Amino acid sequence: MVFQDPYGSLHPRHTIDKTLKEPLKIHRLSNANKRVEKVLHEVGLDNRFRFRYPHQLSGGQRQRVAVARALILEPSIILLDEPTSALDVSIQAEVLNLLKKIGKEKQLTYLLVSHDLAVVSYMCDTIAVMNHGQIIETITKSQLENESINHEYTKQLFIASKDFNREAIDQFLDFE
Repeated sequence: MVFQDPYGSLHPRHTIDKTLKEPLKIHRLSNANKRVEKVLHEVGLDNRFRFRYPHQLSGGQRQRVAVARALILEPSIILLDEPTSALDVSIQAEVLNLLKKIGKEKQLTYLLVSHDLAVVSYMCDTIAVMNHGQIIETITKSQLENESINHEYTKQLFIASKDFNREAIDQFLDFE
């Protein structure tokens, strides 16, 4: 899993090396040093970052470490919980491009949780829209791009994602 907050998701008193080795230790996997070096390289960080602490890294670098921590056990599925919401726009693009590249190279499945339809349409082929904990509509990326949306709640989300329109928002309904 890659958490939303790159500042709060890393232990402040653990080096990046210790953070990345912890899952390996729990799962009793060997070659920890080699695995750490490899995964850091995969997320675009060199070996100099290994023995730094989270406070010594930028938000984008911290999120890369969070991605590395998710990758180190070589999963086939990764849960991304708003992975770029705490980052500024230019860094968001870097992290999303990195995730897309790694996902393609490793044939990963991402389960992305986000309210940002721009991020969703960039990262996802299939989109499940939820309201009150229930999936209310499943659409494809092309359906979203073509505004071929059926459920009123999904239409409201789409309108809200474009820009702030007070009149449109005042007409929004609460779907239960």
